[in-house]
Amino acid sequence: MGAFDFTGKVAVVTGAARGIGQAITLKLAEGGADVAICDLKTEWLEETKAKVESLGRKALPLAVDVSNGDQVNACIDTVLKEFGKIDIMVNNAGITKDGLLIRMSDADWDAVLGVNLKGTFLFTRAVARPMMKQRSGAIVNIASVVGIMGNPGQANYTASKGGVIALTKTTAKELGSRGIRCNAVAPGFISSKMTDVLSQEVRDKYMENIPLRAFGTQQDVANGVAFLASDEASYVTGQVLSVNGGMI
Repeated sequence: MGAFDFTGKVAVVTGAARGIGQAITLKLAEGGADVAICDLKTEWLEETKAKVESLGRKALPLAVDVSNGDQVNACIDTVLKEFGKIDIMVNNAGITKDGLLIRMSDADWDAVLGVNLKGTFLFTRAVARPMMKQRSGAIVNIASVVGIMGNPGQANYTASKGGVIALTKTTAKELGSRGIRCNAVAPGFISSKMTDVLSQEVRDKYMENIPLRAFGTQQDVANGVAFLASDEASYVTGQVLSVNGGMI
C-alpha cells in the first residue's frame, strides 16, 4: 500500500507504458487504484500491465494516439464500459522535437503541440462529462519547469508545456463547481534515458542551477502526482507543483 489511499478508485494515465508514466501508474496501483494504461507504444504496454497486476490491481492496456480526438473518445468510452467510472485522469503523454525556432519545421511544431497540449485538452474534455455527472474527479497534468522559464532550442516543447499550465488553471475554474479538481506537476531535470546520455560536463552545468545538486527521480514526480490525485489534496486546485530541486 502506498502512502495515499486509492482503494476503489479508477485512474487513466497517458504515456503510461514506460518512464515517468509507468512510475505514476505503479504509484496509483500501489495505493489501490485500477488503472487504464494508455500509450502509442503498444510493445511496452504489456510490461506495465503485468507490473500493475502483480500489485493485485486491474490494468486495462489501450493503444491510443492522444492527438486524435476520435481515438481519445473511444479510449474513454472503453474505460467507462470496463470500469464504470473514472476518478483520476493523469495527462502525462509527451514528446520532444528540439531545434532552434528559426530552423524549426511546421511539422515538428505541430507534432509536439499535438501530443503535449492538444492531447491534454482532448483527454480532459473526454473525462469532464462523466466526472461532472459523478460530481467528483481529479485531473493531474504533467507540465515542465521549462514551461515556466523557457529553454533555448525548445520553442515547441516550452510553448506546449506553458499551454498545459494555462489549460490546467482554466479547467480548474470551469469544473471546480462540479467537485472536479485540476492541477499540474512541473518536473525539473529528472533522471531518465534522455538525461543518462548527457556528458558529465553538461550534467555538471545543469547541476549548478539546481540548489539540491541532484537530478530528480521518476518516483519524485509520481509522488507529486499521487498527492494531487489523492483526497489529501481535496482543497487544492488550479495549482502547479514544481518538482525541480529548487531550480526556479
